[in-house]
Amino acid sequence: MPKSDRLIVPADSPSTFPEWIRSSCLKLGEKIVLDVCGQTRTAAELDYRTDCYAAGLVSLGLAPGDHVGVMMQNSIENIEAWFGIQKAGLVEVPVHTASRGGLLQYLLDHGDVKALVVDESLLSRVVEILDSLPKLEHLIVNSGSVPEPVTGNVASHNLTDLFQESAPPELQLSALTTAVILHTSGTTGPPKGVVLSHGAVLHLTRHIVWLMDYVSSDRLYTTFPLFHNNAKYTSVTAALECGGSLVMDRKFSASGFWSTCREKDITAFNYMGAMLMMLHKQESKADDVLNPVRTAFGAPCPVHIWEDFESRFGLSLVEVYGMTEAPMACETRLENRKIGTAGQESTTYQVMVADEEDQPVEPGVPGEILIRPKAPNAIFSSYYKREEDTVEAWRNLWFHTGDQGSMDSEGFLTFIDRKKDCIRRRGENISSWEVESAINSFSEVVESAAYGVASDLSEAEVMVALVPRNTGSFDCAELILHCRGEMSDHAIPRYVRIVDELPKNHAQRVEKYRLREEGLTADTWDRMAEEKSG
Repeated sequence: MPKSDRLIVPADSPSTFPEWIRSSCLKLGEKIVLDVCGQTRTAAELDYRTDCYAAGLVSLGLAPGDHVGVMMQNSIENIEAWFGIQKAGLVEVPVHTASRGGLLQYLLDHGDVKALVVDESLLSRVVEILDSLPKLEHLIVNSGSVPEPVTGNVASHNLTDLFQESAPPELQLSALTTAVILHTSGTTGPPKGVVLSHGAVLHLTRHIVWLMDYVSSDRLYTTFPLFHNNAKYTSVTAALECGGSLVMDRKFSASGFWSTCREKDITAFNYMGAMLMMLHKQESKADDVLNPVRTAFGAPCPVHIWEDFESRFGLSLVEVYGMTEAPMACETRLENRKIGTAGQESTTYQVMVADEEDQPVEPGVPGEILIRPKAPNAIFSSYYKREEDTVEAWRNLWFHTGDQGSMDSEGFLTFIDRKKDCIRRRGENISSWEVESAINSFSEVVESAAYGVASDLSEAEVMVALVPRNTGSFDCAELILHCRGEMSDHAIPRYVRIVDELPKNHAQRVEKYRLREEGLTADTWDRMAEEKSG
């Protein structure tokens, strides 16, 4: 049967996540659908076990609509906790596992997290800030032992103790009900909580299956973390939606990647540009093309390796443009594509490149990328507790991405740069606000500006220009040591530049574009070079 030119969702399809879990698992029965870090689950086991976790969450007194955080590495327990949260009618708030200190406190407090499921290895970071989390009532620890009580105000539980053989609650949910709040990286301020409905996450799931032509024989592979929508809704749920299976690991290994694909019979995987670059830089082998992978999905593949990558490994790359708020706004079609672009507007969205007055620009002229949905429940609901930001982003009935791009006369979009001060490093969006907040908390720093500079693995490295209290005695190594206790490891700057003052405009806002243009100067300190020499 030929593929439709647009995504068509049958009217009787499940409209909420719990209904979808039940329906998908009933269809797949005893098929092994998950292989996560070496642990497997059949669809029937997944359905039963997540019922039990849902019942356990309800037993704590949590009610539909309450918020439950999840701060866990990739694991079978992470997926079961996630599905259990949804079956209990709760709102999931995934937390980046590298979060700590002030950022972690902000994410949990802003997210109104009432209970937190956390790996034992990450528990100490939460305990350190418990006094500043008055809304948190329950710590649910993924541990092989019984957790010690951490404070009289917060109850401690072992995740396995929440496994209760009881039916999940009867729920009154709809496609519009909030399913998850995903915090994006902050740019000029704290991270925003992107509110996604049950309808939105199911729409993304169905969209990727339609776009990629996934079928029941497909085995999807990802090493991306479960606190991002990429792994959640374009890998885990996509595998269940198409009737296939998922293989997930915790870390990406360029040297072992293709061996894993052969061993696990992988047919498709998700990527970021740096990942493809690292695979491409591996020494060529005669059997590179002898692997079961037929396709890969993601962005952005460096243009100069695109065709060679496809030929060398015998697969097709499907590029897209989107974000947490509006994923897959533009997409590549294998039968009609232009290498180096993100394709044309998708079956789900209208896309326009506009000037500062929200008027469309001529083909080839750069402007801001604006988006609006063609279907209900296809886009985010709001920014959590940020009503003004939501209204501002949606002015003139278009969602303003803050990204710059250009569109040719045939509607192919070329992404140019992020207008926001977000730094993208190896597939991770890094908040310049988070970096600057940590840097500025160092006693010897007056002020700082964080920005991205070119990396040989595509995307960017983190660089900071700062004004010190005392130029002559400033120690960059001490600054990095300070950062390790204040921020995510992947956000720690590689480059530090000492300046007398930061370039600013008339409103006293730092002109980061000038710093980016200057790039790596002769007086720039390189953390990686320092560590190698040491």
